[in-house]
Amino acid sequence: MKRRDFLGTNVLALAGGALAAGGTDAADDQPDKNAMVQGQLSPGVQMQFMRPGQLEAAGRKFPVVYVPLGVIEWHGVHLPLGTDAIKAHGILVKCAEKFGGVVYPPVYFHNGFRQEHLVPVLTDLFNRLKRTGYRVIMGVSGHNVQGQIDMINKALEPVTADGTAAGIGLWEITLSRGPESASDHAAKWETSNMMFFYPDTVDMAELGDGPINLDMKPPSGIGGLDPREHASAEVGRRNVELAAEAIGRKAQELLASLPEDQRSFNLEAVRPGHWWLI
Repeated sequence: MKRRDFLGTNVLALAGGALAAGGTDAADDQPDKNAMVQGQLSPGVQMQFMRPGQLEAAGRKFPVVYVPLGVIEWHGVHLPLGTDAIKAHGILVKCAEKFGGVVYPPVYFHNGFRQEHLVPVLTDLFNRLKRTGYRVIMGVSGHNVQGQIDMINKALEPVTADGTAAGIGLWEITLSRGPESASDHAAKWETSNMMFFYPDTVDMAELGDGPINLDMKPPSGIGGLDPREHASAEVGRRNVELAAEAIGRKAQELLASLPEDQRSFNLEAVRPGHWWLI
């Protein structure tokens, strides 16, 4: 499915916070009951912020790793260029906060690169995550083109072939798509996601108050419903909530699909002698 076809399908069907990486001990953190409302992202499930003991404890509790992918790309004049990976990352952090597992930092690789070079690199990354002990690897793309999912799944094939790990490539809304959870290009949904997670990066004034085209073509390069009329932090919050829930349930399902003796964190310890880097 081409991006324009994907967007057109969703537009027709739907037509009728800042990072909280503050100074608490993430190992002892319990998700704040207001965190979802506020869009805060716990450092306690983000691999780059975790200490070795935290990483090991999270793996033993739920041996799932989520890898967000995206692209540096035009997203209108009002949104950050990295919106795709940023929104996927935020949704996965919310997923890990509720279900467990850890989130790898955003990966800005996409199917526009030469696949004969990139797929082996992603396979290497996924194999390294597997050797770190994870049993489920979920590659989640905020760049909603079919080629992106094909790339992730192709890279996962040799990693999961021996049956000791499971994996899947998804768009962030593949499992939750509906009236309250969908995607577009810099329009209602992506703008709402960014309003929820990182409102300071969104500048709606840049869009002005005159007519804009919403067909993905120049000059606006926006595809979907007019974000000035339809986007809000609350729309983003609900979208994130549904997407995170659906991805978490899928992670549980994938782990349960493995043989019973292959469902535990497969690394003796996260320390020198057993582990050094991914």
